[in-house]
Amino acid sequence: MSRDLRVLIVGGYGVFGGRIVDLLRNEPRLTLIVAGRSLPSARAFCAARANTEAVLEAARLDRDLDAAAQIAPLLPDIVVDASGPFQAYGAGRYRLVEACIAQRVNYLDLADGSEFVSGVGAFDAAARTAGMHVLSGVSSFPVLTAAVVRRLTHDVKRVDAITGGIAPSPFAGVGENVVRAIASYAGRPVRVRRDGAETTGRPFTEHRRFTIAPPGRLPLGSTMFSLVDVPDLRVLAALWPEAKNVWMGAGPVPALLHRALVACAWLVRLGIARSLAPLAPLMHIAANRVRWGEHRGGMFVEITGAGADGAPIKRSWHLIAEGDDGSFIPSMAIEAIVRGHLDGKPPQPGARAATSELEIEDYERLFAGRAIFTGVREQPTEQASLYRRILGEAWALLPEPIRALHDGTDGAIAEGTASVERGRSPLAVLAALLLGFPAPGDNVPVQVKFSVRGGRERWRRTFAGKSFSSEQFAGVGRSDALLCERFGPLAFAMALVVSGERLDLVLRRWSAFGVPLPLWLAPRSNSFETVEGGAFRFHVEISHPWVGLIVRYRGTLSRLSGARLAA
Repeated sequence: MSRDLRVLIVGGYGVFGGRIVDLLRNEPRLTLIVAGRSLPSARAFCAARANTEAVLEAARLDRDLDAAAQIAPLLPDIVVDASGPFQAYGAGRYRLVEACIAQRVNYLDLADGSEFVSGVGAFDAAARTAGMHVLSGVSSFPVLTAAVVRRLTHDVKRVDAITGGIAPSPFAGVGENVVRAIASYAGRPVRVRRDGAETTGRPFTEHRRFTIAPPGRLPLGSTMFSLVDVPDLRVLAALWPEAKNVWMGAGPVPALLHRALVACAWLVRLGIARSLAPLAPLMHIAANRVRWGEHRGGMFVEITGAGADGAPIKRSWHLIAEGDDGSFIPSMAIEAIVRGHLDGKPPQPGARAATSELEIEDYERLFAGRAIFTGVREQPTEQASLYRRILGEAWALLPEPIRALHDGTDGAIAEGTASVERGRSPLAVLAALLLGFPAPGDNVPVQVKFSVRGGRERWRRTFAGKSFSSEQFAGVGRSDALLCERFGPLAFAMALVVSGERLDLVLRRWSAFGVPLPLWLAPRSNSFETVEGGAFRFHVEISHPWVGLIVRYRGTLSRLSGARLAA
């Protein structure tokens, strides 16, 4: 049976090559040639994927030998270099590009080295003459980042700085060549744009902290990102020449491994070690064996500049990927371009970085159906209410009664009824008394009075004449993008998560007397707000593994004075 397109994937049984195969294996118009130095490994990889719509073929290809002679008998329409590490290709780094041009075969790669990607433009004339395309860096860095920057700057008059970072899940799996690439450049000089001038940066010895938090989604924890050598450092600087600063980082976890890498990178920066390359095998083992934390990853891009009216602007794009779905994102640009070929929309001839081949809409179509969520955050105005500032664009997703309750009106009073349950263990009784939680009862009259000062809200809750108060405010630092609530000496930082017509408050951090405490010691909280029969309904349940239930109160607020609550 004839196939419409033959795609040769060099490094096809590796981590990234294998993900490209998995993304395209449901396409019956494709023949995917899985190639590498080991023919038995290629055959074993294909045999393990029996249920595919695409045809899988195994082949041996060593890019250090006569690449053109090896490519010719395979008759590919597209060659994808998914091997690497591109930083270590040496003097003959472009031999596969040259072989593809000689054979008039289209070429794509997942290069993550800034020098390699910027150097591909030297083959532009030859590729145009051959009538084929050579696209380099067809991955998250810089294709997705460039598409995001275009989205973020669509109405911006001037771009002053571009910052981005990726935080992979600790369970995503790290390929050997990725580790070898990091080991080859960690601590060594790379070119970066800083304060409007080209200067030298030292990967994994320069850091920034950022919280990846798509509006209305459960954010990642505050993450330390370290400078990495990726194509964006040059490519984005060329696309937005007015930007005075371009910086890209990675935030690997667990933090213990990240900080160990930072320490080793400083050995290189200080001249104590020439390179971390000898440590690459050990680094690879550690990255794939030392795993803990959430199986979630993320990415962000932030721009600062001036809006159309000249006013300062700060805008960021956030991505969260749950489980294994995040590991496919670096390979999705290859998938999109290959599918474009099948649909009769191949890239234009020429050799270049792939920064303009896809737009964010192309990625959003690929994200659909996966647990990948994105959103944009604007620097909020001081006039916006507390919950609106934290939720950003997700605020509009909430039902009107919930928005009305949180509209930030000073002096507003909500009234309703609730049922209250209290834990019976001695420690639960003591905790409830210390925090002033209400006594148990059914159909208890409830009043909530809101006081707003300096962007903070004080909630005074009165159950059957007995009151207790808390203060709510926007988190900063490691609690950025979280809602903080203080009860006396205890403070809790919660994520505001929008799920349908429900607002969940998910505990992420806590402290006592200003001292951060481990989350496993924290009380368990099941708190949410929703709407039933047009009325605002609340549910708060606080327990602890050591003492059981402390308090559970739930009810409705159907009348509001000083602000509007839909009846």
